[in-house]
Amino acid sequence: MRLRLGLPKGSLQEATFDMLGRAGYEVSVGSRSYYPRIDDPEIEPVLMRAQEIPRYVAAGALDAGLSGLDWVVESDADVVEVCDLVYSKARHAPARWVVAVAQDSAIRLPKDLQGKRIATEIVNVTRKYLAGKGVEAEVEFSWGATEVKVPEMGDAIVELTETGLSLAANDLRVLDTVMDTNTKFVANKKAWEDSWKRQKIEALSVLLQGALMGQANVGLKMNVARADVDKVLKLLPALRQPTISALTNEAWVAVETVLDEREARELIPELRRAGAEGIVEYRLNKVIP
Repeated sequence: MRLRLGLPKGSLQEATFDMLGRAGYEVSVGSRSYYPRIDDPEIEPVLMRAQEIPRYVAAGALDAGLSGLDWVVESDADVVEVCDLVYSKARHAPARWVVAVAQDSAIRLPKDLQGKRIATEIVNVTRKYLAGKGVEAEVEFSWGATEVKVPEMGDAIVELTETGLSLAANDLRVLDTVMDTNTKFVANKKAWEDSWKRQKIEALSVLLQGALMGQANVGLKMNVARADVDKVLKLLPALRQPTISALTNEAWVAVETVLDEREARELIPELRRAGAEGIVEYRLNKVIP
């Protein structure tokens, strides 16, 4: 038995392969192939557009797949949402679909979109957003390069942004957020009811979440005099509690913890001042809470 797994082709492909690598899977694909090689004979990966994956998972052509919440909602796919995987091509944070207009546009509020023309890839989501605002507007599907359609070919766009830099570079102003989105690991309902496939999906979910947590965190080891332990422990966050181990020198202990990489750069000088010595920072492949 094999698990047929949909992986996003395009902008998310490299980040997805990197995450799988951190999770312990070796994945590779030829430049023209849609069938990656993976070192797990029980997984059959297929590359396709993220927009299509929820639809094929819901239909049973795929047992599970990675796609955005936006495409799950846009396609109204009836799938099992196994877990959130918050990563993107640019950074490990959710992205936003936003309404944007030209910098000099007279449109200032969502209600000003009444009767206007809006271009977007997420037509259904945009229509639901407008309905929620009590606004009627013409929403047309955009095949890409959506930023160039304002103002000559439309009054506004609904576009995905992670940093906002592309919108600013095209002289566009964000009017409102339509929805936040991030990658979802989704499963077909029948596959989820199959005990073997569910166990495989759940195991993959644990490893992928662990890989993302490992990428965002680092490990710290240090030696601390027993007299300074309380001062050091007050500075340290941890998933549970820092690990304290005895050393051959009974006056000293080894302290080890896991923390956010950004916290580490602020804490290391403070730990040194509090009496920690021999501080070692190391990267993690996976962190399983």
